[in-house]
Amino acid sequence: MKRYLLWITCVSAMLVFIIMLAGCPGTQQPQQSATSPLKKKPARTAQVVQPGSGVTVKSASDWAAKHPDIYASYMRNADNKEQDDYVKKYPMIVTLYEGMAFSKSYKSARGHVYSIEDLNATGRPHPMANCLTCKTPNFHAIANEMGPGAYKIPYEHLIDQMIEPVSCYNCHANEPGKLIVTHKYLADALSQDLYSVAPEILACAQCHVEYYFDPKTRVVTLPYTSLNTMNPDSILKYFNDLLVNGEPFADYVNPRSGVRQIKVQHPEFETFLGKGSMHASSHKCADCHMSTDVNASGKNYINHRWMSPLENDKLVQDGCSACHEDLTAEVRKIQDLVQSRIKQIGSALAELMEELVLAVKSEKYEKEKLDAIRKVFRDAQFYWDFVFVENSNGAHNSKLTHQCLDKSEALLNEVKSLLKQL
Repeated sequence: MKRYLLWITCVSAMLVFIIMLAGCPGTQQPQQSATSPLKKKPARTAQVVQPGSGVTVKSASDWAAKHPDIYASYMRNADNKEQDDYVKKYPMIVTLYEGMAFSKSYKSARGHVYSIEDLNATGRPHPMANCLTCKTPNFHAIANEMGPGAYKIPYEHLIDQMIEPVSCYNCHANEPGKLIVTHKYLADALSQDLYSVAPEILACAQCHVEYYFDPKTRVVTLPYTSLNTMNPDSILKYFNDLLVNGEPFADYVNPRSGVRQIKVQHPEFETFLGKGSMHASSHKCADCHMSTDVNASGKNYINHRWMSPLENDKLVQDGCSACHEDLTAEVRKIQDLVQSRIKQIGSALAELMEELVLAVKSEKYEKEKLDAIRKVFRDAQFYWDFVFVENSNGAHNSKLTHQCLDKSEALLNEVKSLLKQL
């Protein structure tokens, strides 16, 4: 009996110790959402920049002597200097983006080292500093120090201080070797879910996301509050439920049809981690876009020339070929089909927009009926745009990509039907 009581006492003491340990500061890890698209926690969790911790941004050249191979590879981003003129390549956007500057000037992105240069030459107006958000770490150092007020500063008051394109600080906050989230709006949007995403993914997610400018503060804001609400359906609902002066939020309004449009912005993060992704649970952005290379002395280093894996023969051969017999052929097939559907559905949307414009101009139809068509059209274009501006053309998540295009097409047909009923 004494042995039994002693055993009970020992077990109770151990349980108390475990409970106390779990409650100690620094011993708890942020919990992963039960329905998170990620199955396991990453090997290391994210660090987030602290306010006032990096006001002076070190440029990439400041690290050249200490990390010569990495710096040289980073500078090779300048090799990516060709641009497509999307207004000419996709003429439907003149109609679909009418009411905002993208309908007049819209070019494909070049290498990251051109970020400031291309922003100044974009042909679109920049009234506030929030336009600098993903173009230069100089702005984020200011935003991290000042807080939300930085986003409302007039563009012309800050542009002369913006001297460093996307570079080391964006991902490392002046601490090479560490991955640190310096764009705090990403941490704000994901809350505790931030810690269930690998830092190697978050580094890219700081810019490769869908966002909008808060109507009041003009702060860059992501339209979701967790990984579970980070999907096209929930994002669309977020915008439809977000009322501004009694109307659903809109990035712009088509001046001829009155459709309140949402302009999606490069949602690579949301697409890559979305349902249907083949690689989200086992791969990171860096696995495909930043290879491990060997210098002349035989030392390994991480290549900081950000490019498509299809342009990196060594990466494809050493890594991708383990699962893909011909990765290039597979990806080209996916992208060709997606591009075909983008052009087909986009052209059909533009034609329907013109039909809606004629209906509005006729002044023969009730506002309620026209508003019903406008609402469906808004949703149809959202799903199309979610694919159109996602830079992988289906390669990141072909299943989700085609689901979006299917929904756009179904809504497009609904618009056709409603127009016929007028």
